[in-house]
Order: sequence, then C-alpha cells, then structure tokens
Amino acid sequence: MTNERFAPGSDPGPPREPRQAFRVVFAMVGLLVVPAALTLRTVVDAGGRQVASPNPTPQGYTWSLLLFLLPLAALGIWFARRRDLGLARRAFWRTLAVLVPLGFGLDVLFGNAFFVFPNHAATLGLNLPAVGGPIPIEEFVFYASGFMLVLLSYVWADEYWLRAYNIPDYGSEARELRRLAQFHGWSVSFGVALVAGAVLYKKVISPSPEGFPWYFTYLTAISFAPSAGLFRTARPFINWRAFSFTFFLILLISLLWEVTLALPYGWWGYRPAAMMGMTIAAWDGLPVEAVCVWLAVSFTTVIVYEVIKIWQALGKGAWEAFFGNRRRKSGFPPRRRPAPMAP
Repeated sequence: MTNERFAPGSDPGPPREPRQAFRVVFAMVGLLVVPAALTLRTVVDAGGRQVASPNPTPQGYTWSLLLFLLPLAALGIWFARRRDLGLARRAFWRTLAVLVPLGFGLDVLFGNAFFVFPNHAATLGLNLPAVGGPIPIEEFVFYASGFMLVLLSYVWADEYWLRAYNIPDYGSEARELRRLAQFHGWSVSFGVALVAGAVLYKKVISPSPEGFPWYFTYLTAISFAPSAGLFRTARPFINWRAFSFTFFLILLISLLWEVTLALPYGWWGYRPAAMMGMTIAAWDGLPVEAVCVWLAVSFTTVIVYEVIKIWQALGKGAWEAFFGNRRRKSGFPPRRRPAPMAP
C-alpha cells in the first residue's frame, strides 16, 4: 500500500512495510522474552515474603486502578480535543462495545474458576454477582479500563507519536477489498498448536497435572478467533510500531502491578487447576498466562479496531463489508430486463 499523504514530487516519508514490521515487532518480543525466561528459570528458591499485618494494603487494589485510570484520563483529554479524528472516534467506541463484554464475561462466567481474591480488605468491599460467587467491583473496572487504555494508547501512537507510519486515507486504501472477513489458516493452526502444547505441558511436565489449562485456552481463543477471520485484512493497516509501543507499555504496567503488589499481597491469585502449571518462581509463582494475557489483549484489540475502522471508512453495511454482496436466495442470476424496442 502506498503512502498518499504527500503530493507528487515531495518527500514520501518512511515506507510502510506491514509484513516486515509485523515480523520485527515479534522478533523484539522474542529477543526480550527468551533471555528473561532463561534468567528467571535460574531461580530455584525464591524464598517467601512474611506479611505480619492482617491488612497490609488497605484498599490497595482500589487505589492501584489509578495505574490505568490516570494515563487513560490524559489520553482521553487528548482524544476528545482531536475533532479531526472522526473515523477513529467511531471505530474506538464500536471496538469497546465488542471487547469490553469479553472482559466482563471472563469475570462473570469464569472469574471464580480461574482466580481467587483472598485479600478482601484491599478492595472497597463492593461485589457484583458472578457464577460461583461474587466478584469485587474492582475487577470490572480493571478490564474496562484495561481495554480502553490499550486502545487509546494505540490510537495516540498511531495518530500522533508514530503518525508517519499510519495510513492517512482508509477509504482509498480499502477500496479494492472485496470483503473484510478472510480466512487465515496460519492463525487457526498456531492457536490449536498452542492449546495442544499447553495441555501436553500440564499433563506430562507440570507438577500439578490435575485439571485443564482453561485460562490459557480462553486467552488463545479470544486472540486467535479474530485473527483467524480478520488478520489478513488488518495486517496492512496496522501501525506495527504503534502496536509495539502499546504492548510494551501495557506489559510494563501489568508486571509492576502483579509482581510487586497483587500476588504478594493477595489482591488476586490464580487457581492451579485452571492454569497450565508453568510458573515464574522469582515472581511469587506468577503463572505464565498472566504475562500472555496482555499480548493477547493488545493483539486482539488492535485487530478489531483496525477492521472496524476499515468498515467505517468503506461506508457499507456490516454484512456487505464483512462478507461481500448478498447472494440471491434462489441461487439463480437476476433476470435481465428486456431492451427497449425502437420506435
């Protein structure tokens, strides 16, 4: 795809190479994850933290939500002032309408199956009903603000910080797309392989083989299901440099949050039977799923946002945009009108 922001004969700016940029982003992730994982695995005796106080962090979980809410407020003010981003604004709200229910559904349907919340004094004490028992209201704020921060940080990087690498005219770039939904077999194969590997690890290698890696399966499903149908369309439009900024920002916040605060002080924890059993001893036995979740969330959020943005730019109905023109139910071609007779 060409960069049409500049007039003929002017400096075209940095070239957009979505396939190469996609590979570079995940190469960066690998170059950080592999040495970090090898180093963390050298810790065989992490010791233990002794907490003498019965309430070591009064309403700590509640106050910690500012780690999401304050950056979100700053980005929200910027976004509200950018009246020129009408297309991004429409796509932003529609994306949240799709994704936030996934986070709420995780809490309502599976929250008590995947997580535990032992330190009730770290919350306001307000709970919402869920399958298996009430869930702290902070969990719902956590997921809603998390999706919003992922999306707004990507929009900010795409439209401002790393704007040179975005697509300025979605309508012209998407003009030749016959439909948005396009099957991506690699996503399906890789997702199935990941789940199979998680099951194999839990049953054969893990020290706790009881149960099933449901949490990892859920994360894989919400990540690779949109990818299986939309990644082929979204990849050329994604600003992969903005994506890398978003992912590393969110990962930094989440690790600071979980490793230093949430797990040590019991704000939340994980049920071993629903995890694959691969933990990080140096980080209070943090399941590897807790690291994977933000890659899954960032990847899914950006794909859904970009595809919805393309759809809005095309100005077509949802069915026509995603699946092409509707076929006649009869299966027969439409009748041709007879040519008018000459007078």
